[in-house]
Amino acid sequence: MSGEVAPPLARSTLDRAAHRRTDPDWLAQAWSQARVLVLDSADGGRALVRTDTSPPTLVLLDPAGLPEPTAPMFLGVEPDGVPVFAVDAPLPAVPGARAAHLREVGHLLGDRDAGLFTTALALLNWHLRHRYSSTTGHPTEVDEAGWSRVDPAGERVWPRTDPAMIVLVHDGVAGPDGRCLLGNNATWPHTAGERRFSCLAGYVEPGESAEAAVLREVREEVGVPVEDIAYVGSQAWPFPGSLMLGFLATADPEHPVHVDPTEIAYARWFSRREIGAALAGRPVEVGGARLVLPPPSSIALFLIHRWLDGHC
Repeated sequence: MSGEVAPPLARSTLDRAAHRRTDPDWLAQAWSQARVLVLDSADGGRALVRTDTSPPTLVLLDPAGLPEPTAPMFLGVEPDGVPVFAVDAPLPAVPGARAAHLREVGHLLGDRDAGLFTTALALLNWHLRHRYSSTTGHPTEVDEAGWSRVDPAGERVWPRTDPAMIVLVHDGVAGPDGRCLLGNNATWPHTAGERRFSCLAGYVEPGESAEAAVLREVREEVGVPVEDIAYVGSQAWPFPGSLMLGFLATADPEHPVHVDPTEIAYARWFSRREIGAALAGRPVEVGGARLVLPPPSSIALFLIHRWLDGHC
């Protein structure tokens, strides 16, 4: 997917070439002619980005100018045939570039760079959390060009993502008077004079479908029954390793909202007029604070835009 129909971190132009991950001879030759994305795990997984271009672009480096990496991660092959790797290392100084996190720039990058950054960060975060085998407790080492880890006993693990549903609940009414239900998460940090609201979300539990998770999570968090659940799209959210499954669903705004205070600090219905004003930069007051909506790289804002534009 690309352009307006895709969530911002669901875009890519890369051939992952998974059959090459277990070919050491090919990988060694590929590294010598590769483009390399450097991520610094000590700095939150930031990468170098040139922001003086439109759109901003990732800085990909020649491996010859980098220290020999201990575990390069093979991301895939570009349309021009050049392989791409990612490494975890301190960011070098590159004139005209700055360190940036995927949250900051993911929505601004082109399809190719959004896909590279998202994949590399998801893979890096998985490695950081799986240095020991959950089966044997032994240390694990990177294998298969970054796509698995193995311990001395041969126990192997592969990258996993945690499925989570996220839903924009709305009343099904067209036009400026239509409303959507957003919540302020109880765990979010507070900023004086602001209150952040987003779609309702939660992890899919074992033995549960994504649609069942939508029903359960909305009921648990705000006490509102939903219907007409419609899948919209998905994107990786590698903070540290989720796959966000995006939905739209309808509910009756006259039904009482009862929040679970351990999950949601505050929830309310917003009209299209209010959401449109907030997105246009005009202040919208919520309980004495200014309404803040989800960041542009999130699928939450993508769902809000879909609803705002009438794609329900």
